[in-house]
Amino acid sequence: MRAIVFERNGGPEVLECRDVPAPEPGEGQVLVDVEAVGINYRDVYERNGNGYGSEPPAIIGVEGAGKVHDSGERVAWVGVPGSYAEQVVAARDRLVPVPNGVDTEVAAAALLQGMTAHYLAADSYPIEDGNWVIVHAAAGGVGLLLTQIAKSRGGRVIATTSSEDKAELARGAGADEVIGYDGFAERAREITGGEGVAAIYDGVGKATFEAGLKALRPTGRMILYGAASGQPDPLNLAVLASAGSLYVQRPTLQTYTRTPELLRERAGALFELIADGRLNVRIGARYPLDQARQAHEDLEARKTTGKLLLVP
Repeated sequence: MRAIVFERNGGPEVLECRDVPAPEPGEGQVLVDVEAVGINYRDVYERNGNGYGSEPPAIIGVEGAGKVHDSGERVAWVGVPGSYAEQVVAARDRLVPVPNGVDTEVAAAALLQGMTAHYLAADSYPIEDGNWVIVHAAAGGVGLLLTQIAKSRGGRVIATTSSEDKAELARGAGADEVIGYDGFAERAREITGGEGVAAIYDGVGKATFEAGLKALRPTGRMILYGAASGQPDPLNLAVLASAGSLYVQRPTLQTYTRTPELLRERAGALFELIADGRLNVRIGARYPLDQARQAHEDLEARKTTGKLLLVP
């Protein structure tokens, strides 16, 4: 089978498409024929060696959808190593069924980022009717889904984007206000009449974290779920007190899907939103498997919007 292998950590140039032996399932595992692979920023961290995923040499990636080889059952997954491939082996209890009404590519595009958006809006800070929140990188894969889920819960969304094209996508997802990154904290306070926002969902990190603390209302929550611009500088906890008894969380999807039951419950809630037409999953681009390197280059250059897929 073909797979995307990296022999060493580094830039996109370390990704190579190779013929490798097909995996063989062990006890409690099944072989899955991959139909679509989800590309995520965590894959960049894995490739770079920033504490995510497998150490080289390895097949990169953790998300996808396809059919169980023996039964034809449609399934999707996150957290399955070696997913940039034509076949994967996965523990049966870490696969989730893809229901009728959800396309296989949409399932691959939605699962990791969609479940992330779902726990952010429903658990990290449970958005209530009328709450103002900031969604950074709102035209990205998580951002577009999070904006829609926030609106479905009655939230009022201030979206940040880096271009007018991306601003239009954020508005299309339901954002109430769309602003740039420069001076976003001051602008957010103006929009909220000086009160500040209830929560900030920050997947950018270093470039936005410190300024974001100034946009929060008293007891507001800074939720750092990613660090596309790098990890924030160390935080002096005394700042949280003087800024209004603020909260900071660094959540992970792994925590919120740590058991098979939690995983299936979260995935089921997400797929229900999609099947009912309440959540639109935007696939920004599809790449053949052997163009994984180009996909990573485009992702890191922020040339993309929505979700990127590899199609074996």
